[in-house]
Formats: sequence, C-alpha cells, structure tokens
Amino acid sequence: MKTTIIRKNYIEQLQKLKDEHIIKVVTGLRRSGKSTLLEMFAQRIKKSGVPANRVQEYNFEKPIFLKEYTWFDIYNSIMEKTDKENMNYIFLDEPQQIPEFERLIDALFVEKFIDLYVTGSNAYFLSGEIATLLSGRYITIHILPFSFKEFVETQSNTTLNKYELFNNYLYETSLPQGVLLRNQGVDIQNMYIQDVYNTVIEKDIQQKYNIQNIRSFDNLSKFLMAAIGSAVSPSNISKAMKQDRQDIHHNTVEKYIQYLVNSFVFYQVNRFDIRGKQQLATQEKYYLVDIGFRNLKLGKFQYQDLGHILENIVYLELNRRGYQIWIGKIGEYEVDFIVKNAENKFEYYQVTWSMSDTTTAEREIRPLKSIDDNYPKYIISTDMITSEIDGIQYVNVVDWLLNESKGIDAESRGKSRGKSRGKILELITDNPKISVLEIAETIGLSIKGVEKNILQLKKDGKLSRTTNTKSGEWIVNK
Repeated sequence: MKTTIIRKNYIEQLQKLKDEHIIKVVTGLRRSGKSTLLEMFAQRIKKSGVPANRVQEYNFEKPIFLKEYTWFDIYNSIMEKTDKENMNYIFLDEPQQIPEFERLIDALFVEKFIDLYVTGSNAYFLSGEIATLLSGRYITIHILPFSFKEFVETQSNTTLNKYELFNNYLYETSLPQGVLLRNQGVDIQNMYIQDVYNTVIEKDIQQKYNIQNIRSFDNLSKFLMAAIGSAVSPSNISKAMKQDRQDIHHNTVEKYIQYLVNSFVFYQVNRFDIRGKQQLATQEKYYLVDIGFRNLKLGKFQYQDLGHILENIVYLELNRRGYQIWIGKIGEYEVDFIVKNAENKFEYYQVTWSMSDTTTAEREIRPLKSIDDNYPKYIISTDMITSEIDGIQYVNVVDWLLNESKGIDAESRGKSRGKSRGKILELITDNPKISVLEIAETIGLSIKGVEKNILQLKKDGKLSRTTNTKSGEWIVNK
C-alpha cells in the first residue's frame, strides 16, 4: 500500500494564498515533492466543491503537447477549457521546458478568473527576464525534503521509538520517494538517490552551464559535502584541492558553488556580526539539502563528524520554519545560527552532539553568554536533559524536531520563567531585605538571571523597592 504524507506546512501556505491574485511559485530540489504537493492541493480544491473542469493540471516533463507547440498554442489550449464566469485553478509543473514559458505565465496571470500555481527546480527559474516580467506578481514557497516529523509519519508500523527513528533519519535520505523506498532495501534506495543526484547534476548543472571538467566539479561537490557546517571560501577550497593535485582556480570554484546553490543542492549561509548588526561578506557556510547525497558520495567517511551532520539537520528545520538565517559572530566567538522570525525578532542557536564534555560545554555556552540582549538563546543536542540555566534553554534535538511550534518549546520556556519569578516573589515576601545574591543562590539562577526577572516583575507592577540602597526593602505589590 502506498503511503501518502500530507505536507501540512506547505498545504497551509498554499491555502492562505488561494484565490489571491498572485502567482504561487513552488521551488525546490528535483524530487523534493513539488509535483506531489500541487497534486495534493488540486485534489483539495476539487474536494471543496470546485468542479473538476475548473481545475487544470499540466506536468511539462511529460509529452502532453506536441513539440512544435508554442507558448501561445498552449495558452489558447488552456483558455479554451476555462470558465470565464468563475475562478479557474491552473497548475503548471516545470513549465520552463517550454520556450518563452515566462510569456505563458504572464498571459495567464493577467486573467482575473485564473488562480495560477507554478513549480520550478532551479533558482534561475526566477531570474533574468522572467524576474523582470513577473516582478511583484509572484510569491515563492520553497519546499524541502521530508522533515523528521514527516519521516516519522511514514514509519507508522514500526516498533522503534522516536530516538531510534532519529538515528535512521540521521544517516538516510529524506527525499520523499527515497524514504518510501526504504522498505524495499538499501540497494534500491541508494539506486534512487544516485539517479536523483545524477539528474540534478547533469541536467540542471553540467548541461546547462556546459561544464567540461566534470571530475573537478564532482570533487568540489564532495569537498562541500565533507565540509558542511564549516566556514569556507573559494580561495581556501582552491588551495586545498591543489594540495590534492587538483588544479582549479578560485573563480571557477566560486562559479561551481553558485551552480550548486542555484540548483538547491546546497544552501549558503552568510555570517552576521551581532555587535555591529551587519552581514559579513566572507567565510560562508554551506548546508546540504539531503544527507543521503553525502552518504552516497563520501562512502565510508559518511559517518564522520556527527556534530556537523546534526547542525545540517537543524539548519534545514530552521529553513522549513521560515526563518532568515545567519552564522553569528560576536568578537572572537561564533554562534551556529542567528535567526530572525516573521516578527523581526532574533533567536540564537548553538548545536552540538553532546554537552557532556566540559570543554565542549564551555565552547557552546561562552558565545551565548557574550550576547548582551534578551532574545531567546538555545543549545540543541542529543542529550536527554531539558532545562533552562542562566537564560539559556537546553533542548533535546528529537523533541525540538517534533515540536509543531515555530520556536523551541515557547510554552515551556514561559512556564519556566513564570516559576522563577514566582519563587522570587515568595522569597521576597518571606524576607523583604533579601539580596539578589541570596535569591540567586536559593533558586539556582545566576545573578544576571535574577536581575532580569526582577526587572520584568517591576515592569509588570508586581515588585518595587523602598530605596535602591542596601538598607532598602522589597515590596510585593498585591
């Protein structure tokens, strides 16, 4: 029996935009689920009561029109089937196969009785002439392979717990069809991943850009896969490859990387100076769209550097949740991710396999403590302990990945802070002359953490003080 996973997040985004006079463009890697998403949404529209004749679906990777058909012929064919008195829902899957496809999209868009949905597998789909022609007329929904939550949904018959399932997710492909093929055996699954990778590399990159030195391009791709989560530059990559007897100029490296990013194989993340509040232009990091590609290309080295594999998974999830993402720099320290949500508020994330080692713990905590603001700060790891210490939230990665909220356990974080403030009020009620240091030692918070809570209690009108001198007393306002 075929398993169908409803991609709720993307469906909800499309539903919000339904009937809005704007082109809905779904982008993403080949075989990441774009076509299936459009099929699901088209079926949803039909089930809502819209007659089937007002829903037209076209997959241009299939020979549905004669080769000699122009964009105008296709336009006329679509228009002949439309109901001019009611809204029609037109789905165009990979229309870039058509010469001058942008003119087809523009011609359909101007019709007030057409709600238009389009997919594209390459960032250049929305570049150049079409970007100029459709400027201000489209909105992009970027689709990624299965999240861990979706992966778990495919394993409904398993006896494995969520942590054991995560161990599988960590090492396997998350491409939808690849996940659904896992029960057919590793060999079949790997054949599928290889075919997808070859199609992307050959069709979207090598043929399009006429790459002659395929060996160098493939080696560069593997270099980036091995370096996920590490800061790199074209010059450094060029030097490293030359030491391995591969002569490739840094300008060529830069172009090859851009091809991979434009085809959604890798995602580039720039650095951001937290104190200077500006984006930095060098030492970017790159994250891979699917760990299955890494396993396929790196072979026996695939299981090295679990920390960076975990970081890659967290990056993709932050991307799914709609954040703007940077690498944070504060002085000599680095924060794995600084993100900005739809409300223009920041959050800080450190990702590590485990905090059990003292040196590792200090390395992860120090940058977050150096940030002098009140935005949420998190450390994500495979550790089972979840807590909040000195304003830093420690979260288990499996629980975070399965959390449906945009942020990390926002409700629990609010409850934790509420309990801390409640304890502070209780201590002050019992002893109005209690010091901040005594409060900190009693409830296990840092002095800075207590001061932040007291400041908020004052803002809320729950706490005041007779005088700021040592002889003053706290007053709990009822």
